[in-house]
Amino acid sequence: MRIFQERLKELRKQAGLTQREMAEKLFVTQPSYLRYENGTSEPSQENLVRIANIFDVSVDYLLGRAEF
Repeated sequence: MRIFQERLKELRKQAGLTQREMAEKLFVTQPSYLRYENGTSEPSQENLVRIANIFDVSVDYLLGRAEF
């Protein structure tokens, strides 16, 4: 999951979004979203797809299975 954490944080910063804004887009609390970035929790399959759609990347990219 380390790759996921790094890519999630990098994509969020590149998009100019705060953790709170991402949490709102995913319908989770800000502390819940923070746990995605620090690796103590994993997003649901539904939220994983939402994240991919927000950043226009594949789920495989987020999970480190593809280079974009």
